[in-house]
Amino acid sequence: MIANSEGGEATPLCELLTGQRIAKGWSQGDLVAKLHTRSGNDSVTREEISRWERGKRIPGPYWRQWLGDVLDTSSRELELAAAVARRRRRTMTG
Repeated sequence: MIANSEGGEATPLCELLTGQRIAKGWSQGDLVAKLHTRSGNDSVTREEISRWERGKRIPGPYWRQWLGDVLDTSSRELELAAAVARRRRRTMTG
């Protein structure tokens, strides 16, 4: 089990991203627009955000960096959440 700082199991990235986006009152389109503005890279789409939030894909280090910036979340928290997501994937497919 991968623990968070409070000692419980950490949240997978899909749930973390969805929760933080909704807490800010943003749509997936709003998050995309903010990522485009901050990163200067318009390659991410609303569909990709949806895949991340459904756990179908895990954003790579490049986009995790920008997600942390836009969502005001530490890189440590995002890395931990990505590790939890990868572990869950292996458990489900293995």
